Amino acid sequence: MKIVVLDGYTLNPGDISWAPFEVLGELVVYDYTAPDEIFSRLEGCSVCLTNKTCFPREVLEKLPDLRYIGCLSTGYNVVDIEYAHEHGITVTNIPEYATFATAQMTIALILEICNKVGHHSDLVHDGTWTKNRDFCFWDGSLTELYGKTLGLFGFGKIASRVSKIASALGMHVLACRRSEVTKAMREADPQVTFVDADTLFAESDIISFHCPLTADTKGLVTGSVIAEMKDGVILINTSRGPVLDEAAVASALISGKIAALGADVVSIEPIKGDNPLLTAPNTYLTPHIAWAPFETRKRLMKVAAENLSAYLGGEPVNVVS
Repeated sequence: MKIVVLDGYTLNPGDISWAPFEVLGELVVYDYTAPDEIFSRLEGCSVCLTNKTCFPREVLEKLPDLRYIGCLSTGYNVVDIEYAHEHGITVTNIPEYATFATAQMTIALILEICNKVGHHSDLVHDGTWTKNRDFCFWDGSLTELYGKTLGLFGFGKIASRVSKIASALGMHVLACRRSEVTKAMREADPQVTFVDADTLFAESDIISFHCPLTADTKGLVTGSVIAEMKDGVILINTSRGPVLDEAAVASALISGKIAALGADVVSIEPIKGDNPLLTAPNTYLTPHIAWAPFETRKRLMKVAAENLSAYLGGEPVNVVS
């Protein structure tokens, strides 16, 4: 059986092994695949793996032999799931593989904003401290997290992990979620106070987004929502870029209503040169790397191979189609 990886470079730029797939069939790995290359590369192929190569209906219609699409990610919006379901194409994803890494990135962004570690390291290296008369100096205000309120919009495994770290730092943690908060959930996360979205936005010093991108969450953070937040609020986004109305957030950063933004995601990636966040003050942007630690990608590879193995064995897991 031939297994085609259409865009393997993102997952594996050469530092991990494709061996878990090699034992399952004849493996062909492409670093990147342009839209017009999909058909020739998948001609007669029943199994493929994709990260960001898209499979809308008009593409799937021209691939009658395709029976399995393994998404090398948690998100699976690159595939027309409705068409796949209607035509018996099994689509799988990789849930929860980046829980620890994404929680780590969330806290890293918060700490960078509050302690400005990178900025002060740069000042030390450029000689500013050497020229200073005092044994210490700081450029701009620093923020102690103890006693601050962290609001988590969305509360799955990543947010739960973040809440435990924040609680250990002495923060109060609020959270809201779309579905019902069960007794078991409250018992598992006693450090969290569950509230509605309006309360979370109004009472949080820092708001971190951990929600999927849906019709309800796209453009969620508008100017009117920002107006209900505390003056000087800090926003963190490690979920999906379009959750924020970037123009509204940039405007609030300029006015000072939002003190700082830490984001690992933006609405269009790679970021466009005219994205308003690039010129907004106090904006900390990273290039969608929360999921990218070596250990995290190895876990993704392992689970993706297990997904395919289970499918080949007739008992598919992590099916989203």
